[in-house]
Amino acid sequence: MTDFTKENKELYDTMVAYKVPGITAAVEGARKAGMSATQIIDGLSAGMTQVGVLFERGKLFLPHVLSAAAGMKQAMTILDPELKASGETTAKKASVVMGTVEGDVHDIGKSICSTMLQCAGFDVHDMGRDVPKQTFIDEVKKGCTFCGMSALMTTTMTVQRDVISMLKDAGLRDKVVVMVGGAPVTQAYADKIGADVYGDSASETVAKVKDL
Repeated sequence: MTDFTKENKELYDTMVAYKVPGITAAVEGARKAGMSATQIIDGLSAGMTQVGVLFERGKLFLPHVLSAAAGMKQAMTILDPELKASGETTAKKASVVMGTVEGDVHDIGKSICSTMLQCAGFDVHDMGRDVPKQTFIDEVKKGCTFCGMSALMTTTMTVQRDVISMLKDAGLRDKVVVMVGGAPVTQAYADKIGADVYGDSASETVAKVKDL
């Protein structure tokens, strides 16, 4: 079997370097070396995870993450015809509704988490910031099986609890995995309100969701 270790490392490294031209060049190089589209995507996804880790450590900043995400998107455009022709699938793992809760307009962390989930193969419905409670419920009704809520202020943390209550009232709680996060949110609070997943960081959240 052909050894793809070198090409995988190049994919990983160029993603971490976050430059779109470098990412697309690495994709083309990997294709010429005989890597399948899904193998290439796996290599890029590993790099995108590291981008999230570096962002959280203050080694990279938001423009770098957005550039890496743009590179990932361009790579998927390049690989899509091959995926369709070969019968390989990019079927999404699950549908996720993401949003910063009602009354809160901070969304950088949530946006990073959304991007990383998309790169990990999830169908992400990012509703943005200051998202009304009912919007989360409506998206779950439409088929989202994961519900991610971010709250960056102590005054908006209670909205996460309210949405969980609304899911129960609508008979939907058992059909969805609820994820909560944000600066003031803790594991203890997540346990208290009955959330399924708490993430201290975007990479931690994505790792837990992938395990599920």
